[in-house]
Amino acid sequence: MDQVLLFPFAEYWWFYLAFLGFVIGMLALDLGVFHKHSHAVGFKEATAWSIAWISLALVFNGLLYGYTYWKFGDQAIANQVGLEFLTGYVIEKSLSVDNIFVFVVVFGFFGVPAQYQHRVLFFGIIGALVFRAIFIALGSILMQYQAVVLIFGAFLIITGIKMMFQSEHAPDPSKNWLIKFMRKHIRVSDRMHGDHFFVKENGLLYATPLFIALVFLEFTDVIFAVDSVPAIFAVTKEPMIVFTSNIFAILGLRSLYFLLAGVVDKFHLLKYGLALTLIFVGLKMTWLNKVFDGHFPIGISLAVIALFIGGSIALSLLIPPKGASSPEDKH
Repeated sequence: MDQVLLFPFAEYWWFYLAFLGFVIGMLALDLGVFHKHSHAVGFKEATAWSIAWISLALVFNGLLYGYTYWKFGDQAIANQVGLEFLTGYVIEKSLSVDNIFVFVVVFGFFGVPAQYQHRVLFFGIIGALVFRAIFIALGSILMQYQAVVLIFGAFLIITGIKMMFQSEHAPDPSKNWLIKFMRKHIRVSDRMHGDHFFVKENGLLYATPLFIALVFLEFTDVIFAVDSVPAIFAVTKEPMIVFTSNIFAILGLRSLYFLLAGVVDKFHLLKYGLALTLIFVGLKMTWLNKVFDGHFPIGISLAVIALFIGGSIALSLLIPPKGASSPEDKH
């Protein structure tokens, strides 16, 4: 059954083009000006960029709220749209922390020097933007059918439950089928060649470990998108809100990595907050929305998600991980 959208693509195609132009411009500014030369991104630089990306997302949210109120002249609709964008952004931003765990493992496995990590993540983000756009376009069509909504909702619940009980061991890229396939079917150099993804040796073209790391990161993002895109569709049925909140969260992922890479292991309880979030949004899709006449209150959704994520982070800092030595043990 067709759903009535506030921002149908046929009417707002110009906005998508303008937004993509903005994203391309920001990425060009990032790589062409601020990161023209490869260098290790420090804590201060990562903090500044994180603040910049979050601020841009909040400014956009304010503009979207203002435009919605001007267009429809209804405070309730404007509030709904503003909260839906913010909730979607928080969900995607929170789930992206899982990507950071993978980034740390992959860069360590391939021995990617700190000064080249930004380059890998930059092109990884471009690929992620393309794949997310495809996923969201498909989702906007499929999520019109109640059966698909129920299937995705059940999938999120199962994924959340599995996440709560999954092993604490980090993934081993050497056992991944994609890595094995690439090393078997393409020539791979046995060492880094600066920030190059390909290099010629003895007249033959070789992929560098930097390229293999990039492909693996792209593959893991596709896996993460299977969770995150349906999760945001549980919050809003507006593809434009799903797209923009998703893209803003992805754009800030690189700076978030450089900000948290050194301390991400301290958030040992965060997986439980993420798992509860997935279970919650799965329940919204399969049950809670029906209980509340088709739409669970977005303000309560945001509060619940913030409680799960913020609570798991706070508890991670208050409760040391199992096996961690206390200061007294060191004396």
